[in-house]
Amino acid sequence: MSIVEEEADESLFWMAMIMERNLLNAARIRPLYDEGNEILSIVVASIKTARKRGQK
Repeated sequence: MSIVEEEADESLFWMAMIMERNLLNAARIRPLYDEGNEILSIVVASIKTARKRGQK
């Protein structure tokens, strides 16, 4: 799961760079960026839950 978190975070970084540098139209990337943030949030919550359950 931590690899998924790292990869999602890196993908968001590069999408932000693309938007910042105006390499592509931000309107095309923004939905992907937003969905990537949602995926990252789900993965982080899953990691926290898994750690919490492992401590019991």
